[in-house]
Amino acid sequence: MNGNGTGFTTTGAGGGDSLNEIKTDIITLTRFILTEQGRYATQATGDFTLLLNSLQFAFKFISHNIRRATLVNLIGLAGATNSTGDDQKKLDVIGDEIFINAMRASGKVKVLVSEEQEEIIVFEGDGKYCVVCDPIDGSSNLDAGVSVGTIFGVYKLQPGSTGGVSDVLRPGTEMIAAGYTMYGASANLVLTTGNGVNGFTLDTALGEFILTHPDMKIPKKRSIYSVNEGNTVYWDKPTQEYFHNLKYPSEGLKPYSSRYIGSMVADMHRTLLYGGIFAYPSDSKSKNGKLRLLYECFPMAFLVEQAGGLATTGTQRILDIVPKHIHDRSGIFLGSEKEVLKVIDMYQKYEISA
Repeated sequence: MNGNGTGFTTTGAGGGDSLNEIKTDIITLTRFILTEQGRYATQATGDFTLLLNSLQFAFKFISHNIRRATLVNLIGLAGATNSTGDDQKKLDVIGDEIFINAMRASGKVKVLVSEEQEEIIVFEGDGKYCVVCDPIDGSSNLDAGVSVGTIFGVYKLQPGSTGGVSDVLRPGTEMIAAGYTMYGASANLVLTTGNGVNGFTLDTALGEFILTHPDMKIPKKRSIYSVNEGNTVYWDKPTQEYFHNLKYPSEGLKPYSSRYIGSMVADMHRTLLYGGIFAYPSDSKSKNGKLRLLYECFPMAFLVEQAGGLATTGTQRILDIVPKHIHDRSGIFLGSEKEVLKVIDMYQKYEISA
């Protein structure tokens, strides 16, 4: 066995060179899910495992297309807008088709919500799950080669339902799984099924997602903020004062570092790994916020809370919100616990003064 007990290893020709050691007992995503199922859901039917297999196939297929996008002219606009009014990139359309086909083929999904579709899609069959997704988040950055990603969440179909919009117009607390896959230097899948957060990296040679970041925890605090400061003039007073305090702290304290990519998946991946706060607050220009509740805010809030962080609008826990429409939006602050608590305190301060 190797030093950490995870499996047998081999060495290079020189023998004993730890740099040449190769793990031969690796934990793939499928193996991980089966192990978790045996630990937490001994009565499970295996349907959820099959659904996750279909999800990871979609992630692999999208990753493949993104890597070859420039070579086959897949970047640029497709000449249409999606359900929320954004111009669709060619890869948005392809990613949406990949996701729809993968969920239909799984036989386990009854209801699908996609950012690219105006209404829900109800599949035939006896699927037990509802999947909500943003197939390619941050696609406006594709032409510049910036990391983009897929965000998803999973609900269980309500008892007795034959599939309808009420199955997804539920608070984020009722999600049973959520995650994202970031397509960058590598394809990184971060997943929660309600028992912590784990990260997987796609090994393109094996064609498998391998567990590389087990039991991820977001640091309790970190002096980093991620927000589009071009919207400062539109922010409300609590938000303006909060970020002003980060940049101009009391004497003797260092200002926070600013890190903003403009791709939610990339910004959140960095925040989850290093700590700090990511924000896209509602403002006078976007009174209901910019990010979509079902397939952006809820999955990310679920992940962050499972990793030990917090997610809020400033006055309300994100996961407690009940959406009224599948494309509802919300303002959001999420990240390290102590950083988000400062936002909540700031909003409470203004409530008291009012």
